[in-house]
Amino acid sequence: MIDDENCNTSANRSLLDVLDARLSRRNAMRVGLGTAGAAVLTACGGGGVAAADDAPASDRSLRLSFEAVAKNTADRVTVPAGYTAEVLYAKGDPLDDATPEFRNDGSDTGFEMRAGDHHDGMEFYGLDPGGTRPDRSGSTRGILAVNHEAFNDQFLHPAGATPNPRPVAEADKEIPAVGLSFVEVRQRGRGFEYVRTSDYNRRVTPLTPMRIHGPARGSALMKTKFSAAGTDCRGTINNCGTGTTPWGTFLTGEENWAGYFARSATDNTPRGGSTANSVVSLNRYGCTQGSTSRHGWETAGAGDRFARWNISQTGASADGTDDYRNELNTFGWIVEADPYDGTQALRKRTALGRFAHESAAFGIPVAGRPLAVYMGDDSRGEYIYKFVSEAGWRADDATPANRLTTGDRYLDAGKLFVAQFDEDGSGRWIELSIANAAIAGYAAYRFADQADVLVNARLAADAVGATKMDRPEWCAVHPVSGEIYYTLTHNNNRKVTPVGSTQMAVDSANPRSYTDAPTAATSPGNVNGHIVRLKESGGDGAATVFTWDIYLFGAESGADAGKVNLSRLTADQDFSSPDGLWFSPKTGTLFIRTDDGAYEDVTNCMMLLGRPGQVGDGAPEVLQYTKADGSTVRVQTHVGAIPTPDTLRRFLVGPVGCEITGTCETPDGRALFVNIQHPGKGIRRGASTDPASDLSHWPGNAGYGAGGATARPRSATIVITRDDGGRIGVDGDQVLNDL
Repeated sequence: MIDDENCNTSANRSLLDVLDARLSRRNAMRVGLGTAGAAVLTACGGGGVAAADDAPASDRSLRLSFEAVAKNTADRVTVPAGYTAEVLYAKGDPLDDATPEFRNDGSDTGFEMRAGDHHDGMEFYGLDPGGTRPDRSGSTRGILAVNHEAFNDQFLHPAGATPNPRPVAEADKEIPAVGLSFVEVRQRGRGFEYVRTSDYNRRVTPLTPMRIHGPARGSALMKTKFSAAGTDCRGTINNCGTGTTPWGTFLTGEENWAGYFARSATDNTPRGGSTANSVVSLNRYGCTQGSTSRHGWETAGAGDRFARWNISQTGASADGTDDYRNELNTFGWIVEADPYDGTQALRKRTALGRFAHESAAFGIPVAGRPLAVYMGDDSRGEYIYKFVSEAGWRADDATPANRLTTGDRYLDAGKLFVAQFDEDGSGRWIELSIANAAIAGYAAYRFADQADVLVNARLAADAVGATKMDRPEWCAVHPVSGEIYYTLTHNNNRKVTPVGSTQMAVDSANPRSYTDAPTAATSPGNVNGHIVRLKESGGDGAATVFTWDIYLFGAESGADAGKVNLSRLTADQDFSSPDGLWFSPKTGTLFIRTDDGAYEDVTNCMMLLGRPGQVGDGAPEVLQYTKADGSTVRVQTHVGAIPTPDTLRRFLVGPVGCEITGTCETPDGRALFVNIQHPGKGIRRGASTDPASDLSHWPGNAGYGAGGATARPRSATIVITRDDGGRIGVDGDQVLNDL
């Protein structure tokens, strides 16, 4: 989900500040406006002959086997010829027999047992053929764990949302429309169907009771009227990326949650003034004095379920146990759930730090060694993080008797690190510890203890001089090499000549600033985003140094190759605003999904499949810019190998106005699940509040659900299979055996 929050006003240096003055001179800066041909919709060939078994391919290269899908603006999902895409599970679908069919006219209620809106990150958890027990190799039956990040209120109600004060009935419908869902799916023919009556089906909403775990459990910063002990909380919101643990549980990230809360225009005063710790923290996390909430739930009534969304200090207590002044601190975490067992309370894992979490990707487990979890903070100028467990991995924990208790062992104690990048292609992980003198003596915020460091991880990262990045979103780890990939989706505040505290200079890891596209025709920035990758020293997830390069630069194929299209993308590969990332454990294919506004005049958002190389397979390049005062700025970056048609192709284009989000597959690699989020976007796209005039009517126009050709658009999960039964995207029936 695009969020232009920018709360990092720290003076942390950019890589430009330490650039070697002896860098060789190369390309002079040229501002090029990208070009693209007329969008067309073509049927693309592909597919191979499926092998009879799971034997590795004799050729040790991983070959992409489909014909690239052309860019297009059609209101449908386009996949290559030889593939079939079907809608599986859409917003409002009932999860039990007691909930009526979804009418999709704004009158529906009961989202406590309906699919939520804005399908985002997603994971598959296998079941045995009878659906009676977990089977992590099961491919004909399983549980989809789905994030529901947000909702479109103009489609949730008959005539859009009522302005503040919000009616109780509208707020009570909206609140459970976000969160998580767990839904059983089973094979039907080549495709899949969801099981409406499954005992595994359940919803997790902003009202679901949860437990706080890790170092911040019981902290003074976590105490609220709901939990005076600071050990419990309610719900999860704005869930974006996901992850799967080595012991078989689901991780979900809470991203861009600050906008759900309101503060009074005078709230700084009772908190102790503008320099008080709580005020500094609230400002850094995007909830300044006088902030209004995204949905106005705090205005719906006096009930506690509404009052909690007003985080002003209204009580008389010294510790916040008589109001919700600390409620914001109970959000912004990685949350762990057992997809197979709905009787256990979800855990908020505070050892992993608090920020706008996207996904959580584990490094490759090694017996006896700590586990590494990689994470990004999705806001402009924020940071890349890593958690390293205190406990070493035990192989028998892959199939534990109690999965969440196993999570306690690995996720409640360890070290949190933040990344700092150098211009020579090296980098370091800096521990965020109260023992670090830069944190303990930080003048802008007075940290009390390690729990405070984790609750205010952004401030701790400011203190140690972490590198500001261009909106770190999803991360993914290659299942063989262990190299870590991060999407940096875009940043319109990346400048050659920064002005003010919120703009950032170009640097080696974020080297581009240019004008292009409808969203940046006159204001330069990193319009199209890029993907950075890291290699830990010695391949050890606990290492404190790494090397890095940029795997791909997003760009239009016609853009200036010397300044913008540094990866030399062709029309079959070009993309903008990379967001989601996921590696197939079966084939090692990298799936890249986009959430874009800069290329929507030419194409809807898309998914590409890539064959990854490795850090250092390309070469350094130097970009040269002219600053406003006429002086020259030269920036060295590190560009990965130029992709070929065999290593990167467009696989899918979504319907109008959508974002392509969560991706997962059955363990045999023969069925791919993909989430299509917020098709149409309604008012955000400039359409009328009348749903019939919206820019998208998918998936109703594809024959799914009520409404037909003029249906209100719905977020949905689709399932993609290959018509010959082979594995997705690769030649024949390959399995992973090489990079």
